[in-house]
Amino acid sequence: MPTALSNINGKIWDFVDENCKETVLIDMEQQLYLKLLNNELSKQIIITLVYVKYDSTEWVSLWDSLYLLGSGMTDPWLATGNFNVIVDEEEKYGGLPVSISEVEDFRHCIQTYNLSDLGFKGSIFTWWNGRLDDACIFKRLDRCLGNFEFQQMFLGCDVTHLIRFGSDHSLLLLKCKVDSSQIKKSFKFLNFWITHESFLDVVHQNWNFEFVGNIFVQFNIKLNKILSSWSKSTYGDIFQKIGNMEDVITVLEFLFELDPSQQNTQSLLKAQSELTRVMHIEEEFWKQKANMSWFQEGDRDSRFFHAQVNGRRRRMQIKKIQQNGQWLESTEEVATVAVNFFQK
Repeated sequence: MPTALSNINGKIWDFVDENCKETVLIDMEQQLYLKLLNNELSKQIIITLVYVKYDSTEWVSLWDSLYLLGSGMTDPWLATGNFNVIVDEEEKYGGLPVSISEVEDFRHCIQTYNLSDLGFKGSIFTWWNGRLDDACIFKRLDRCLGNFEFQQMFLGCDVTHLIRFGSDHSLLLLKCKVDSSQIKKSFKFLNFWITHESFLDVVHQNWNFEFVGNIFVQFNIKLNKILSSWSKSTYGDIFQKIGNMEDVITVLEFLFELDPSQQNTQSLLKAQSELTRVMHIEEEFWKQKANMSWFQEGDRDSRFFHAQVNGRRRRMQIKKIQQNGQWLESTEEVATVAVNFFQK
């Protein structure tokens, strides 16, 4: 049977099954700091469950506490829960303008503690204020963050934003796999990164960070840790954002038809402008992916780029290989012959 415990004010609850041994290291109002040992895997990880207060003045104490915890952290570390703050304007819809200082504080917090957003599937927003029309606000307040050691231990991590049920927050489902059959993708520089206002600052601030390893290992880690992690937290899933914005525009168009007021008009135009911006990023992605220098401005059919990319992949596939005059066609045989050839 799972065992349950909560932090001192009952805002954070933790349930652990019988295969795990759990030790509470720190119990505070905004966080529950745990050491978890999986008996079956003989793996130990550090978990910080957070429930950040709404008052931004209370955040500083949590950021300072996380700094003390993360400064000397060498174990796999997962920090997850309701952080009550976003990292980018795109993680909010409706309400007052985003406070840049609060966003920058949280970004600095994540980078300082060597944590990276584990990404997600589903809607970008995890919180809704329960209101409609002009008072409607959506935010991404809940997230899963992991350090480099955690991501190395669990090569396959999937975070899914589930539906909101009985709460104004979405449930977050995190699945971790020690062994992953997924092919590790090579690093690719995306041209549209340089158009973001924070790109150069991120590179300047983080490139001199020291890692253990030879110069090639350091270079690879910096590319993946700094640029890939920055891209994931800054841009997220572009294709998912397009779907989200299309849903938002559908609602705003309905409201505009009911009441074509100036406010409804401005809200609709703002959402349409945002969709256009994200679609432009998608267009740049497929333009680079297809590697077509003859691309003409104005052709916005992403299916065309999909076809070009898939066509290149098909042409580059090795479907059979010859050895000693005999053609081999199975994937296993082709792979074995190729590896043996280059080994010799």
